[in-house]
Amino acid sequence: MQLTGIKNWAEDERPREKMLQKGSASLSDAELLAILISSGTREKSALDLAREVLWLAENNLQVLGRLSLAELKKTKGIGEARAITIAAALELGRRRQLSAGMERPVITGSEAAAEIAMPLLGDLNHEAFCVLYLNQANKVLRHEIVSNGGMTGVIADIRLILKNALLQNANQLIIAHNHPSGNKQPSAADKELTRKLKESAALMDIRLLDHLIIAGNDYLSMADEGII
Repeated sequence: MQLTGIKNWAEDERPREKMLQKGSASLSDAELLAILISSGTREKSALDLAREVLWLAENNLQVLGRLSLAELKKTKGIGEARAITIAAALELGRRRQLSAGMERPVITGSEAAAEIAMPLLGDLNHEAFCVLYLNQANKVLRHEIVSNGGMTGVIADIRLILKNALLQNANQLIIAHNHPSGNKQPSAADKELTRKLKESAALMDIRLLDHLIIAGNDYLSMADEGII
C-alpha cells in the first residue's frame, strides 16, 4: 500500500494552508489537532494521528480535555512532546473561556456564573467544589476551588467558605460543584448542603444566590429551578 503524507495532498486540503486561506473556523477538530501534532510518522499522517486521538476521546472535545498525558500517549505516534502540546493547547482554551467569564463586571444570572465555573470544573474526572465571592453589586471579588473529592462525592467545609467570604468582604456567594457522571440533577446531599450553607450564611448577613451543578458543558441552577 502506498503511503500518502500531508505534503502530497492538494494545497487547499492541507490543514496549515487551509487555515491561511480560509481561516481557523473552516478547519475540522481533526485538522486543528493535526496542526498541533505537526508531523506524522512513517505509517500515518498528522491528520491520521489526530483522528485516532479524537477517536480515543469519543470525538468529544469535552472528553479530550479530560485525558491525561498517559492516556494521550496510548495512541501510537503520540509521544510525550506531542501529548504535552495537546494538553497545553486545551489548557489555554480553558483559561481563555475562564477569562471571558471573569471580564463580566457583574453576575446577572446563572449563565454568567456558569461561564466562570464551567472552565474550572467541567473537565474534571473527580468532584470538586468552587465558590464565587461577590459584593453587593454582584461583582465577583474572587473565585476558588475549596475542596476536591472522589468520583462520586465531595465534602465542602461551610466554616471555611464563610471565613473566606468575610476575608473577601463578600456579601453574596455562588457555589458550584461538578458531577463527572454527566447527570446534572442535584442529589439529596447536594440539597441538604445548600440548605445548611444558606442558613449559616444568613446568620452573617451573607446571601447564597445559587448552587450550580456542572455536568461537562451543561449545568443546572438550583436558583433557576426554585430549589433555593
